[in-house]
Amino acid sequence: MPDFIIRRIEPADRAGWNRLWQDYLVFYKADLSGETTGDLFRRLVGQGGHEGLVAVRGDELIGFAHYVFQPVTFDTALNCYLEDLYVAPDARGSGAAHQLIEAVYRAADDEPEASGKVYWLTETHNARARKLYDRVGVLTDMIRYQRV
Repeated sequence: MPDFIIRRIEPADRAGWNRLWQDYLVFYKADLSGETTGDLFRRLVGQGGHEGLVAVRGDELIGFAHYVFQPVTFDTALNCYLEDLYVAPDARGSGAAHQLIEAVYRAADDEPEASGKVYWLTETHNARARKLYDRVGVLTDMIRYQRV
């Protein structure tokens, strides 16, 4: 049995979430303003469109998942985009990432306007994460492009 729980993010989680968020940004070599970070947290705990889950061990946050339901052109139901998933290095291997993904799956299944479809992106070199993703999802043949 895991020594952590998965639950929705709450306003009181700000400090613990911010610690994890800053580690996540370092991992992805991203530099965001405090304003952007604050805006994201407000959306996660309010009615801003994004949803947030956290993995909690005792009173410490050890991971998070951020997701959003979005309309798509090929369906009348919403799809779920798992935008961010992170587990603290000392909690990796605990099953927290797997349980966060499963919780997002349940949220997608429970959302009345959603199709139940969940998708996410990762970097090709993120081998450890991809091992998990290969167990809980299927690698598609889509290639992502972005504006230069």
